[in-house]
Amino acid sequence: MKRSDDGLSKQFTTNLENGLSLKEVQKRTSEYGYNEVPEIKERRITRFARKFWGPIAWMLEITILLCLLLGKYFEAIVVSFLLIFNSVIGFAQEEKANSALDFLKQKLRISAKVKRDGMWIMIPARELVPGDVVRLRAGDFVPADVEVAEGTVEVDQSALTGESLFVDKNIKDVLFSGSTIRRGEITGVVTSTGTKTYFGKTVELVQIAKPKSHMEEVISRVTKWLIVMIGILLLIEFAFAILKSINLLAILPLAVVLLMSAVPVALPTMFAISMALGSLELAKEGVLVTRLSANEDSASMDVLCADKTGTMTMNKLSVTDIKAVEDYKKEDVILYGALASQEANQDPIDLAFMSAARNMKIPLDSYSQKNFVPFDPSTRRTEATIERDGQKFLVTKGAINAIASLSNNCQEECSKLGKDVEDLSARGYRVLAVAEGTTKNSISLVGIVALYDKPRPDSPTLVKELRELGISVKMLTGDAQPIAKEVAEQLGLGDNITKMSDLKDTKREDKRSRIIEQSDGFAEIYPEDKYHIVESLQKSNHTVGMTGDGVNDAPALKQAEVGIAVSNATDAAKESASLVLTTEGLEGIVDSVKTGRRIYRRMLTYTLNKIVKTFQVAVFIILAFLVTGQNVVSLFSITLFLFLVDFVTISLATDNAKYSVKPNKWNVKAMVELSVVLGILMIFESMILLFIGNYFGLYNNNNELYTYVLDFLVFFGLFSVIILREQKHFWNSKPSKILTLSIVLDVIIVSLISIFGLYQLAPIGIIKTLVVLVLTLALCFLVNDPVKVFLVRKFGL
Repeated sequence: MKRSDDGLSKQFTTNLENGLSLKEVQKRTSEYGYNEVPEIKERRITRFARKFWGPIAWMLEITILLCLLLGKYFEAIVVSFLLIFNSVIGFAQEEKANSALDFLKQKLRISAKVKRDGMWIMIPARELVPGDVVRLRAGDFVPADVEVAEGTVEVDQSALTGESLFVDKNIKDVLFSGSTIRRGEITGVVTSTGTKTYFGKTVELVQIAKPKSHMEEVISRVTKWLIVMIGILLLIEFAFAILKSINLLAILPLAVVLLMSAVPVALPTMFAISMALGSLELAKEGVLVTRLSANEDSASMDVLCADKTGTMTMNKLSVTDIKAVEDYKKEDVILYGALASQEANQDPIDLAFMSAARNMKIPLDSYSQKNFVPFDPSTRRTEATIERDGQKFLVTKGAINAIASLSNNCQEECSKLGKDVEDLSARGYRVLAVAEGTTKNSISLVGIVALYDKPRPDSPTLVKELRELGISVKMLTGDAQPIAKEVAEQLGLGDNITKMSDLKDTKREDKRSRIIEQSDGFAEIYPEDKYHIVESLQKSNHTVGMTGDGVNDAPALKQAEVGIAVSNATDAAKESASLVLTTEGLEGIVDSVKTGRRIYRRMLTYTLNKIVKTFQVAVFIILAFLVTGQNVVSLFSITLFLFLVDFVTISLATDNAKYSVKPNKWNVKAMVELSVVLGILMIFESMILLFIGNYFGLYNNNNELYTYVLDFLVFFGLFSVIILREQKHFWNSKPSKILTLSIVLDVIIVSLISIFGLYQLAPIGIIKTLVVLVLTLALCFLVNDPVKVFLVRKFGL
């Protein structure tokens, strides 16, 4: 037998009687490699080392170096702890995201029956080479792409192509690696192995798939803005020092203070904790989060690509229409069809008839099945001998043409129903005929039945809810366009269903992108098509969700920002996904979107507060230095400030945030603009408080001044959280108990430090502390809150 394959560089010949010789196997193994997918892996130590490279890490590392140069060893140890803490958390999250490939590769770790040197032997599937003669039978997992040479089989390809119906494979047809033999037995020739197979290409796509991390992008952009702010202020500081002939080494401590105040040390940690707590919330709703960033991405998701089979539909056939002939009733069609079925076989068509009989309350107990002939690709029907009250008769069901050929009566009746069959087939239904008779020569047509993969009961509601949340839903299926249109209509998706072949024929990339954006769904697609659809939508600046259940969905699930594996998904799909539903139906998606948007609001509050604080503190420190000629904060006080404010505001992760009715998008530019305007107001307020400090005579004692300034900076930072967490006025919603307690506890700690002193911070007494507390409260809630409401409306945050 001679066979050419696209994945092979030249023709090869195989003798079916003897198979390949050992020498030829060795040669082909050397030429084509093993039947496996080479794995691309980076060493763990290298991945961990990368965590010390990036904007936040650089800022912390420079700060540590400057602290050591200034002899501030305690502060250097504190900052080192922050650096290591952030790196460990980031590395732990990344480790969880890299196991999808292992699950896919395990599918290839099976044995195969192969003919070598004229003898049938069992070998590990990884040792198969192109040209090997293999034997496959019912229940076998197809270990490579195999062309059928002898025999016929029925194959389950649902895990690969998404097709809900079994597929008949005859001589010269190709069995795809990753599918399963349901009936029959064949001898075949291996045409492709490893990455050249249909299955192997899917594994390669999973390796290539890299979801865009919006969280990392936001952290990076915010950090860059903070660096720019501090960079400008440092230039101003050094320029002032040069003009005043001040020794640059003398102002180095101030430079370290500025740099330290700008480092968003708790930003990655707060994001991670917010999403971890959100994951716990979702777990209670039956949604498991396998990639923490999926929570934040759920908030931004504006397109959901939903796999039809097993996701939007039940992944099992159901009776949708019945046409009876002559004196028969619809109940008779289902009765005889159920009698020509056997539940034990778990055949989808048999199960559909048995289920319909139960739903229609048709009793089968009085009938006894004496003989049953299962579906055979050669006859294209099932047949059973039934006995009731001592009388025997035959029942059969199958393809229209197969039943029509049994008798003249069947042929005539099938012809009469030709228009009905044509209409039902045009709508994408699978149409079968049912017949009965006392003998094979007296078979009469009872009627026809239309079957299809029924939508889940909750799917139309899900589509409606998602649209109300501003999310466009697109259905992806390997089924024909008529089936796709029928299902889309029942789901309320719309009728703009695009055939994948038509999309591929579109040469211009911009036009293809426009078609993908405007389509309600796609029919007749393959795994790589799903992956490319997701990728195209991402290039058009969409945040994409993808649902699926099979191996075919794994690449797209991993590529999407929000990959969602349904409850009956394969291990590969679950490991590639960022969300896994543990309950039937898709209501968990709506829960994840709402939870994600609440998390977004919490993270937005923290980020706004951080930018406002950084701008306020940094500019205030420089301005105070220019006005007073002295440092108003010490390195110790600014380090304490970071701990007291940054890490206490991590409790925002528990806040009672509201979810929005539209997708949330990070607009860093608008965030910075709002923060700068609000920050300018707070700088003005800080300067007023600084002048009040002069009235108290604090300028003559640096340590008392450090304590006084620390007081109002911390109080401003804490009370700003209360006003920034709510888009409207602060009284419109209550903060969580944990957030409230954290702020109260922080206020008490700072007040005690102010009264009793700590290290370089001298006590200033209870009166001055109360004055600062009352003034910052009044300024934040009576002045800053109304300004914030105006700015939120102006900048659209």
